[in-house]
Amino acid sequence: MNERDAGLVEAEAPRRDPLLYVPPPADSEAAIQHSLFGEILDWMLAPLLLLWPMSIAITYLVAKSIANQPFDHALEDSVTVLAQQIKEVDGHIVARLNGSARDILRADDVDTVYFQVLGPRGEFIDGDRELPLPLDEERRTGVIQFRDDSLRATPIRVAYQYVVLHPSAAPDETKAVLVQVAETLDKRGQLANSIIKGVILPQFIILPVILALVWLALARGLSPLAELQARIRARRPDDLSPIDARQVPEEISPLVGSLNEMLDRLSQSIDMQKRFIADAAHQMKTPLAGMRMQSELALRQENVDEIHRSLEQLAKSSESATRLVNQLLALARAENQPQAGLSLHRLDLAEIARQTVLDWVPASFNNGIDLGFEDSGAALLIDGHPLMLRELLSNLIDNALRYTPRGGSVTVRVREGADGPLLEVEDTGPGIAAAERSKVFERFYRILGHSTPGSGLGLAIVREIAQQHGAEIDLFSNPRAPNPKLPGCLFRLSFPRPAAPESPA
Repeated sequence: MNERDAGLVEAEAPRRDPLLYVPPPADSEAAIQHSLFGEILDWMLAPLLLLWPMSIAITYLVAKSIANQPFDHALEDSVTVLAQQIKEVDGHIVARLNGSARDILRADDVDTVYFQVLGPRGEFIDGDRELPLPLDEERRTGVIQFRDDSLRATPIRVAYQYVVLHPSAAPDETKAVLVQVAETLDKRGQLANSIIKGVILPQFIILPVILALVWLALARGLSPLAELQARIRARRPDDLSPIDARQVPEEISPLVGSLNEMLDRLSQSIDMQKRFIADAAHQMKTPLAGMRMQSELALRQENVDEIHRSLEQLAKSSESATRLVNQLLALARAENQPQAGLSLHRLDLAEIARQTVLDWVPASFNNGIDLGFEDSGAALLIDGHPLMLRELLSNLIDNALRYTPRGGSVTVRVREGADGPLLEVEDTGPGIAAAERSKVFERFYRILGHSTPGSGLGLAIVREIAQQHGAEIDLFSNPRAPNPKLPGCLFRLSFPRPAAPESPA
């Protein structure tokens, strides 16, 4: 232990493993399923059912306008005929209507017809006295006008005209005679109702037909989804092949593409798990077989020293199996982090490295190796997962301690690089040949000729965690190695700079 290790005496507070955290259930309201068929049907029928009453109202107004036109023409003719019967005799204005003419004027089987003739000064000449007068003060002679009014609380339609008896003389509108003919609105209402019935009743027949056609069209349009569902259900449980996107409509192609991507990721995950289980089963055979052999040998021995020796070998095999299981679990956890969603936080890389080195100081004492730590004294911020980063550095330190001979040194260094923070672990061991450097990161790979016990998983874990943090890992010979026969190793991890400045975690 050298002076670089001074001050590494603090212990890390226990932390909750985020991998054991179970997220709360989703909001029940957000989890409610919606029917695509019902959603489209609502958006199609809602405007239709909203526009239908508006159509009835517009039809009613148009029907009233159409019904008014022929009856207004009839009123206009009645006013014209009545105006022709107004004469001035001996300075008095009279209406020459005999009994038959009156009967013809009032002849109507449905509506009640009223007429009125008033002199220039408003004096009553003939007709119905209670007929209301026009409200407009402007008198336009010779023009038949219409208005809606009421008589005895009954709505009526009135046609009226101001008639000048001597148009050849100088016009004097003050001597104009008012001629009015009015009728109730029963015939008009009946005609308007007939028009509305003729338009609305077919709609009551057409509307259900439209609804049925919309229903059938939606069912036919969504049938490819049902066919896709049937094809997926008909698949074998182990069939993860892509779905043929050519057999689905263009609108569903993006969904099928996303599903194919998910199936591809799932297939890769299953293949990775199968390889992991096969490799783990293969690797566990050796320590378990050794433990069984040593235990059987100890049972057959009668010499205490031989029994003690067998138990020591059994303890070593047990330690090796325990380490192998722990590394298998660590690798499984590291490989499953992309699927679980690795949560990165802003943290100080130098502080993480200092705490990890502190944990390995007792092991370095036991192996007689000088474990050192170097940093610049400044915080080196990165976006990372603290537990995963400690696992990464622990595997690098463990690998260095295992292959460094007694009396050697292992140095952990953090510094600022040209493109971001750097984490380096160097040792004074036998080193790794250039041809082997790309293979040592593979699972269960062991360099031939090395008798150092190990499982070949430590560097695979390092590579997996580095990839999840976007870090690049390089392997060199140790340029500071004091013995040319022991070139040592230098593992360098280059971390990307954090996106924005933030306080360290």
